[in-house]
Amino acid sequence: MTITVVGSINNDIVAVIDQYPKRGDTIFGKEIQYFPGGKGANQATAAARFDKHVRMIGAVGSDYYGENLLKSLGSSSVDTRFVKTSEKYATGTAIVTIDSTSENTMFVMKGANEDLLPEDVETSFRETDDTNVLLVQMEVPQETVIRSMQLAKERNIYTILDPAPAEGITVKALEYADIITPNRQETYHMLGIDVVDVDTAIQAGRTFENMGVKNSILKMADQGAVVYQSGEWCHIPSIPVDPVDSVGAGDAFAGTLACCIEEGIDLVRAARFASVVGALKVTKAGAQVGIPSKEEVRDFCSQLGEEYLLDKQGTFEGGFSG
Repeated sequence: MTITVVGSINNDIVAVIDQYPKRGDTIFGKEIQYFPGGKGANQATAAARFDKHVRMIGAVGSDYYGENLLKSLGSSSVDTRFVKTSEKYATGTAIVTIDSTSENTMFVMKGANEDLLPEDVETSFRETDDTNVLLVQMEVPQETVIRSMQLAKERNIYTILDPAPAEGITVKALEYADIITPNRQETYHMLGIDVVDVDTAIQAGRTFENMGVKNSILKMADQGAVVYQSGEWCHIPSIPVDPVDSVGAGDAFAGTLACCIEEGIDLVRAARFASVVGALKVTKAGAQVGIPSKEEVRDFCSQLGEEYLLDKQGTFEGGFSG
């Protein structure tokens, strides 16, 4: 079976600096780096790291960067048959700055991602019938995201909504999501709830449930995450690491979560394992190239005394397991 990702494909330009300049100031940076990126492409790559069949639905420009990004996805064994080449827009670009604390700020020019249309998604769903997990984000047009989720709902495909970035979120998407995985900023943008601890995360989970999404994973950075399912909850502690680059950690989490759900693993264990992969990603540079291999994840699990989950079938049936 297949994990299908509908989302963005970007060229990442990363500037490493000591500290952010004040408005109007000019400072010297330490280095400039170029990486393949885009939330959709990153998540597809993360899922493919675990030898899953992953299909990418997205768009790149008819340019040098688009060609290279397709090669990068192909080298990770991601199916790119349904990645369109836009003649209207250049390939999407993200300009990322990373300071001495490894925190990042990002500016995204959508470019060709704006040219991913509902009919492009319809073509993929019409020509294939093997998807059992759909993973979407909000860096492509809202109507395209909504249409992909509608098609998944009609086909009883489990749908994961990673509502990032916060600026692109539409509440209408909640109608079709089986699970939502927001961070603090995204939760505040949607609900007006500032998730600062487990109690406020539970409050957010209940609010999402009242809005129609029974399952949620509320991500709280160094405070870990809360898995909320139909009134039940479980706190997943964070995993301390020496940070290098936090860009793509959430994407590594999302792609790994999709793999676990595809294998039938319950959400609490899945969230814990996805947290392990996300933490390991933070120790490596590059949103996409820094996503760890399954061998690296296996070794990291061994160091932490954590269970490596993706060797055997689980028992996920949509219920709570703590």
